[in-house]
Formats: sequence, structure tokens, C-alpha cells
Amino acid sequence: MFNRKIDRRKLIAMATASLIAACQTAPKGPSTPPPPPPPPPPSANTLPADQMRHRVALLVPMTGPNAAVGQSIANATTKALLDMNAANLRITTYDTALGATVAASRAVADGNKLILGPLLSEDIPAVITTARNARVPVISYSNDASRAGRDVFIMGMLPSASVERTVSYARSQGLSRFAGLAPVGEYGQRASAALAAAVRAQGGTLVAMESYDRSAASVSGAARRLKAKGGYETVLIADGGRLSAQAAPLLKAPADSTRILGTELWSGDAAVVASPALRGAWFSAVSDGRYRQFAESYRVRFGAPPYRISTLGYDSVLLTLRIAREWRPGATFPTARMFDRGGFVGVDGAFRFSGAGVIERALEVRQVRAGGVDVVSEAPAQFGGD
Repeated sequence: MFNRKIDRRKLIAMATASLIAACQTAPKGPSTPPPPPPPPPPSANTLPADQMRHRVALLVPMTGPNAAVGQSIANATTKALLDMNAANLRITTYDTALGATVAASRAVADGNKLILGPLLSEDIPAVITTARNARVPVISYSNDASRAGRDVFIMGMLPSASVERTVSYARSQGLSRFAGLAPVGEYGQRASAALAAAVRAQGGTLVAMESYDRSAASVSGAARRLKAKGGYETVLIADGGRLSAQAAPLLKAPADSTRILGTELWSGDAAVVASPALRGAWFSAVSDGRYRQFAESYRVRFGAPPYRISTLGYDSVLLTLRIAREWRPGATFPTARMFDRGGFVGVDGAFRFSGAGVIERALEVRQVRAGGVDVVSEAPAQFGGD
């Protein structure tokens, strides 16, 4: 009797538990399972997968004091893609003003296989530290040739190239005794070294060099010291138009035939063509023949004129598209194609890279006249593939 009661109680308890469990698990409504929840929205920092396009990072300042220059370069890269109707390239911009290391790390994490930029020389070490670990080459817009190295290409306008071209032209005109006036600092050091090397290579004589702080009083004092030494036929002034115009009258007497030389900094500088003392001076720069059309098209598209340096962004995209013919999306960028001795052609004319990764450009020589310049030696249209 007692055992039956226990069994009955167990039976009642088991039945109750089963009923409760059934109430917890039995589906309500129709037996068709509900649809799965929608996937979470993609992160703003996540790029969509590319199967047919090359992923390229543009590292330029987009905030801070150099933001306008960076935006102009970014606009030029966009213009290149549109002009070429390029559907096989995705370019993503990263702001180096927030930190070059951060920008490079994000670019690599996003799967970019090539970095265009940075603009500033001091940002290059931070960028290449990250890029090299990921086997991502860098094509920098800097003009510091000392930053070139393995998988690091320097595309900026080099003062050495301008100085070499002008010295070569001066020698072809029978001039052999050179002097130089250069500002204290990195640019002045590069220009001075380029002048010494070019004069030596061309069989001329470097008579004297003077340096100065970048002020009117200092450059005037350096010009007077140089004039006192004498013995030169030409003087290179490695500065922009304002200080060059300040120094030039002090380097020559009104009746003498001293030839003033400038650098690529004179290109487009209104102070150069406004100075009577600089008339007859020579300097070398990339041709503006294609630039005028580029600048007008840019202004129509973006509503403002471009910075002159923005052509580096445009031409770097043309270069990338040329190499992309033999570059499989997702694969390592084929840097061997960068050393084509026949070179490439862009808005700024023909260019190529040396084995050290430093750009070589076809430059023209210009002579300053009242209100403008004349081309006295044309830039080669292309390289011969030597």
C-alpha cells in the first residue's frame, strides 16, 4: 500500500514535469521556422571585398596645415581614374596628418597592395616600417632622394635633377665657372651638393659657395660676400623668386654678363618674371605643355584650380594603371615593372626610375624674360630605353 502511494506520487510528479517541459518547448503558431535575423551592418572602416579591382592606398594630409594640398592630390587621383575610365582600380585615402603610422597600418589592414604617398619626407620612415612587413611597395611624393630604398620609390620634383639639367645646358653654351648661393637647411644642402656634382661631371669649375638664412638681410649679405670673391660666370640661386630677386642685383654689375641660374622652385613663381634682375636667367623644370589643359579640366570638375604638385597624384595613377596590365588583383605589386628604362609619360612629361628607386625626369630649360619665360631647350618627349 505504501509502495503504491510512492509510485503514484512519482507518477504524478513525472507527469507534471513533462507537462511543464512541453509548455516551455512547444512552438506556438505555425510550424514553419522564423527567418534568420539580418546580418549586422558593415563597419565604416571595413572595405568591401574586391575580386576584379586592385586596391591602392593614397596617404596624404587631409586635415591640418597641408590639408588643401592633400585634397588637391586626392582630387587628381580621382580625375585620373575618371579620365581613363578605369574600373580595375580602387583608391582609398588615408589621412597622414592623424599619424603616418596609423594611416599606413590601416591601409595595410584594409588589404591595399600599393601605397601612393606620403607627401612629406618625415612621414616616410613610419610608412615603410609598416609597408615592408606586409610587402607593400611605396611610391612617395617626397622630393628627398635619400629616402629611396627597397620597394620605396621617390616621385617628387628633385632639385638635383633641375640643377643637373641647367648646368649641362650652361656648359653647352660655353660657360665653365660656376658659383652658388643656397639657403641653410635640407633643400639648400641638396641643391649645393647637386651643383658641385653637376659641375664636376660636366668638366666645369665650382669657384665659390655661400649660404644664408632665409631672410632678405641674410641673402643680401651672402650675395655681397660672393660678389667680393668674384671669378664666376654663372651663379645658381637655390631659392624661390622673392629671395632670388633680392640677391640677383647684388651678384652682377649692370654691364657684366653674369648668368643667373635658378631651380625648379622658379616654375610658376610670379616674382621671377616680375624681377628685372632675373631677366635672362635660366632654370629647368617639367614642361607645362600638358599641365595647362590638366589645370583647366581640374578647375571645371572640382570648382577650384589645382596645386601644381597635384600632377604627382595624377601621374602616379597613370603609372599604376600601366603596370596593372600585368598585375593580378590581390597579388603583390610587381615592382620590377617600375624599372622600365623606356619610362612612362604623364602630365609632367616623360619619367622613369633609376635602379635606386629615384625618379628621372625629362626637363626643359627656360629663360626668363619680362613678364614670362621662353623655352630654350625642349624636354625630350620620351626616354630611349637605355
